[in-house]
Amino acid sequence: MLGASAATAAEEAAARAVGRAAARHGWVVLTGGGPGVMEAASRGAVEAGGLTVGVLPGAEPMPGYPNPWVVIPLATGLGTARNAVNVTAAHLSVAIGGAAGTLSEVAMACKLGREVLWLHPWTLEPPETGRELGFVPFSDPDALLEALESRLARGSGRC
Repeated sequence: MLGASAATAAEEAAARAVGRAAARHGWVVLTGGGPGVMEAASRGAVEAGGLTVGVLPGAEPMPGYPNPWVVIPLATGLGTARNAVNVTAAHLSVAIGGAAGTLSEVAMACKLGREVLWLHPWTLEPPETGRELGFVPFSDPDALLEALESRLARGSGRC
């Protein structure tokens, strides 16, 4: 789960629903372990009986990291470079809102050829490369959840 650390109530509600859906399908929810979207997704997963992993930026816990819903915290000491760990360790990425950190994660996922379901994405115009960027934009949380459920049920993105 990628997204805004300073999320709106609607973004947090969508993230919590994503966490619940992933847990219901037996997927581990991996986040950056912090507040906002990351906390909401982790909370939804734990409430649904799922497992959560938080890839933390610091070598030690720090304010907001890990959030109280992270079951397995991984302290990296990598700062924002931990975004690469988040993306490469994930089999399926969902992004909700977000700032520059989220954009960097989406860009890395696209570079790796991985699909990202992105609610409230940045508006970008890529250079003409002849290939799709790899993220699927959504403006409606229900449409995002429908697409996610489909991919979770069929195991799309699993190695």
